Amino acid sequence: MEQKWSTAIYKRILLTGFTLIVALVTKPTSAIDIYAEPEVMMQNGTAGILRCTFKSSQVVSSSTTVTWSFQSSHPDSRFYKARDVIFYFTSGKGFPGPDEFKDRVQFIGDINKRDVSIQLSPAQFTDNGTFFCDVRNPPDITGTPARIEVRVVQKESLPQSNTSLIIGAVCGALLLLVIIAAVVCVVVRHQHRHDYEGCTSLESVSSQAPQPRKTVESGLQRSKCTIPSGPLQGPVIYAQLDHSGSKNSFHKMEPVVYADIRKN
Repeated sequence: MEQKWSTAIYKRILLTGFTLIVALVTKPTSAIDIYAEPEVMMQNGTAGILRCTFKSSQVVSSSTTVTWSFQSSHPDSRFYKARDVIFYFTSGKGFPGPDEFKDRVQFIGDINKRDVSIQLSPAQFTDNGTFFCDVRNPPDITGTPARIEVRVVQKESLPQSNTSLIIGAVCGALLLLVIIAAVVCVVVRHQHRHDYEGCTSLESVSSQAPQPRKTVESGLQRSKCTIPSGPLQGPVIYAQLDHSGSKNSFHKMEPVVYADIRKN
């Protein structure tokens, strides 16, 4: 009894040790993240791109595989009940799937850059359905395939692009800025010109020499006074001067500056 018991304990110890060795030596598998657009709309008869990328902690190698599969949304399609592989990529080579996609699927990604996108050309109404992008990069083999809902429509059914609206808005904003800048420039220039003219008029008035006023003459006698144009002079007095020395000479009234009389 004791021998059987010791044998069972011995087996358990061996099993535990073997499990620990396997756990320490074997690298645990890790998850891989796959990204794709949830919905893509294509025009019938044109080329459409299905973009798919992945994120992995391991280095991409020749063992990395890419699988594209498709499940149709049309009940009468052979791909309706279950999804089927339409493209397979491994060891740097692509392998086409069934005849419906054989000549229409092209690999346009770069697996070294984690890009595994494909091009579908030309798109057909039978392509309406769900495309699945799956990537395996050992030991990263655990991941959920990305799903892309594809809608193939006529050109008239495509949503209108907002490019023209955006361009119009940008042009309008630029035109408004130009107008505002022009108005500001005109106002500043007018204000500067007004200030300059004000300074010029003041300077001209202050620097302009006083102009002599013309003598006002009457019909009976000449002007009795004038406004001097030079510096201020002394008081002006009037004296009778006899130029001929005779008694019958005409006595003329001439203005004589008081300061000149004192000099004489």
